[in-house]
Amino acid sequence: MRVRDLLAVQSIELNGTATGKEDVIKQMVTLMEKRGNINDRATYEAGVFKREEEGTTGVGDGIAIPHCKSDAVSAPGLAAMVLPEGVEYEALDGEPVYVIFLIAAPNTEDNVHLEVLSRLSELLMDDGFTSSLRAAKTPEEFLQVITDAEDAKDAAVEAKAAAAPQTYDVLAVTACPTGIAHTYMAAEALEKAGDELGISIKVETRGSGGAKNVITDEEIKAAKGIVIAADAKVPMERFAGKPLIEVKVADGIHKADELVKKAVSGTAPAYHPVAGSEEEVKKEGSGDSVGHQIYTHLMSGVSHMLPFVIGGGILVALAFLLDTLMGYGSVGASFGSATPISAFLKNAGGMAMGVMVPVLAGYIAYSIADRPGLAVGFLGGLLASNGNAAVADFNWDSTSGFASFVKNFAFVGENGGNTVSGFLGGIAAGFLAGYLVLMLQKWTENFPKSLQGIRPILIYPLVGMFLEAVLMCFILNPVIGLVNTGLSAMLNAIYASGMIWLMGLILGGMMAIDMGGPINKAAYVFGTGMLTEAAASSDPAFQKVAYIAMAAVMIGGMVPPLGIALATIFFPKKFTKSEQETKVTNIIMGASFITEGAIPFAAADPGHVIPATFVGSAVAGLLSALFGCTLMAPHGGIFVFATVGNPFMYIISWLVGSAITCFLLGILKKNADER
Repeated sequence: MRVRDLLAVQSIELNGTATGKEDVIKQMVTLMEKRGNINDRATYEAGVFKREEEGTTGVGDGIAIPHCKSDAVSAPGLAAMVLPEGVEYEALDGEPVYVIFLIAAPNTEDNVHLEVLSRLSELLMDDGFTSSLRAAKTPEEFLQVITDAEDAKDAAVEAKAAAAPQTYDVLAVTACPTGIAHTYMAAEALEKAGDELGISIKVETRGSGGAKNVITDEEIKAAKGIVIAADAKVPMERFAGKPLIEVKVADGIHKADELVKKAVSGTAPAYHPVAGSEEEVKKEGSGDSVGHQIYTHLMSGVSHMLPFVIGGGILVALAFLLDTLMGYGSVGASFGSATPISAFLKNAGGMAMGVMVPVLAGYIAYSIADRPGLAVGFLGGLLASNGNAAVADFNWDSTSGFASFVKNFAFVGENGGNTVSGFLGGIAAGFLAGYLVLMLQKWTENFPKSLQGIRPILIYPLVGMFLEAVLMCFILNPVIGLVNTGLSAMLNAIYASGMIWLMGLILGGMMAIDMGGPINKAAYVFGTGMLTEAAASSDPAFQKVAYIAMAAVMIGGMVPPLGIALATIFFPKKFTKSEQETKVTNIIMGASFITEGAIPFAAADPGHVIPATFVGSAVAGLLSALFGCTLMAPHGGIFVFATVGNPFMYIISWLVGSAITCFLLGILKKNADER
């Protein structure tokens, strides 16, 4: 649709005067009313003013383009006014406005006002065009100026398309918060600058109507530089490794020449997405290796899980701190819940951390299979974090057939066993869910047209959840449960042999392998079980061994977050900027015995992080046991150090283990820009 088609003689005023912005907008609405495009003046006028509250439509250079999409508009239309003396309009450049176009658009899905606004914005970037409009003597002459400009523009676009190069020196993306005028004006300015400088350029506009003139991967590979002129979110991951300039959209309008020159100069820094961010995890492309695809799916889960780990972990730490300050540092199992406020904080933080594995699994599946994978992945994560206990507790009367199989295999023995698979199980559940849904999509793609609609709302969630539950309950959880049961038996055997140093070594290492998963939980349950037995025992020797075991457990869980935090300080090149920014959080979590602070790092790079944390925690547990350090509290980190026996050497053991983890990370991990 052409701009000229939406204007009429009666909706044009060439000698306007106004006392201010409110006055001129009301006059413009009157002109639109004369055009006959609105059926409810009050509603339409209110909509125009509401749009101005979101941000001025005075785009600078003496131009304003107020607009409104409303049910009060019966047909799309334009009104125009020239103010020879100008009017104060709160424009972006602070200068008066001399030419105003008002757009009226019906509330329909076709977004006709965006098409018109795009064309109008591009025309208004031509100083000669706006000068001709201001010089017009009659409405007819005003309309002819627009007709001539549109004809010339269309011809130029056709000629440019015919002669368009296969590659471009500069690629640009423009976007503004509302996706309207500034988006297209910046695009026009950049294209004009490129033409004047003899530099080929392609501009992608990301307006309210969606992305237009989208840049391709081939064009990105060949480009010398990228310009992002945007005040809104732009998909950036595709530009990884390319010289890139990022500025506000207003600079795209007013500094286009400077930006285009810099883009081809080779001085712009190369762009690198932040690890774990939406930009990185959403990267797609048929050229990605299988390993990279797996990594990006994994990072999707990690990036969504991280806020739950950090927020929930710090809330729990605050609960411990509050109880300590209130004098409840040695209340045993109720530590962290001794006051109403601390109990509230611990409960809220615990709930947040309790959903981190389902979130991890859900968003891994989401990355693989899009929205249909989310629900299936969440269920897999819930099964990983809760195990099969609820079904295992069922009274299985039958001892034959399927019931016997379920009781004796899926739920690991007569009493069910521990089938919690933790964050490692959550990772497996996420990938399982994602590929299950992809399989269902493939199997059902040839369904009759009448059944296509039930695929995402019935088949994917129902069949996907069923298959996910079966595979988790009958394979993943039981297998890990058997491992867990074996570990518990091993710990009891070591304790019975009297090898306290070995017990400390193993307990410390187990705390750092899966950080909240079954191996970690086996060690923790062993330690807290020893505490319970010690409380009921009158044997001082046994009590000391029990307290040594609990001390080794807690110190093993305190090492990974602190060791990682130290590594981000001493080996910053091994970590991305976002990873480095977690150092304070991880110090707090390590000090609070919240091992989960290390999970995002372990999940993102398990082959290097887990060995480093395992060795550091094992050494810390070994030293703690050798020094005879004891602990009578089941949790709390530094907040229960008052209950630690030989606290100085306990701190030394913690710092030594953390330093070893830090050193190993510095050796084992690749630099962030190489990953």
